Amino acid sequence: MLSVTFGRLKAVDNIDFEIQAGELFGLIGPNGAGKTTIFNAITNTVPISGGSVRFMGKFIHGTKPHEVAKMGVVRIFQSATIFTKTPVLVHIMNGLHCRSTTTYWGALLRTPSFKKEEAGNRKRARELLKFTNLECVEDQPAGSLSWAQQKRLMLATALSVDPKLILLDEPIAGMNADEIAEMIELIKTIRTNGITTIVIDHNMKVMMNICDRMMVMNFGQKLTEGPPETVAQDPRVIEAYLGSSKNDQSQ
Repeated sequence: MLSVTFGRLKAVDNIDFEIQAGELFGLIGPNGAGKTTIFNAITNTVPISGGSVRFMGKFIHGTKPHEVAKMGVVRIFQSATIFTKTPVLVHIMNGLHCRSTTTYWGALLRTPSFKKEEAGNRKRARELLKFTNLECVEDQPAGSLSWAQQKRLMLATALSVDPKLILLDEPIAGMNADEIAEMIELIKTIRTNGITTIVIDHNMKVMMNICDRMMVMNFGQKLTEGPPETVAQDPRVIEAYLGSSKNDQSQ
């Protein structure tokens, strides 16, 4: 049972859930329901008040956020978190450097092993550019990209560390229909490649389309959990989240 409190506010109130390897799991609920706090607890950027978070059998809480990332857990934030002046290709390569085995002196002296690793990183970065459809902007500064391109760059950079679990916080927010469709395909492919994925989003049609299972939250508590079709028919979900839009979602 996971709990996170801020003073008297119970942002996450005794929630218990488990995600299977390779699963695409959705978190939905109204604003303020505690969804992002769940992500913060998983990545250990907020202290938990009770319970525990385990990843592949290991306790995460108590470790530093960068150590969580080294364990294979990465996160994409709702807002753009990029280095605006860094060229796109270099931006992705910086992520790859987190897995570098080259020593400081090897990099400084540009040893043969450093050059070999750097060539491999550049090749992998270009593969991720192609995957996220950013090949045509590889030399541009990240801050010059459109919003949708910046989100795809964040995704490519996250994938560069070869994650086992990726957390996506509203990955399609602020996008038009074509951009949403492109991001959906990327998310589906990530799941197909075996990376466990958790998604937060308010777009029920999208979540129904991509998720294996979903958990619905409201006021820090879990309302229900299960396959999308079952969740969407739950009266508590209809009242708390779908409301009168249920008919719209079924059209």
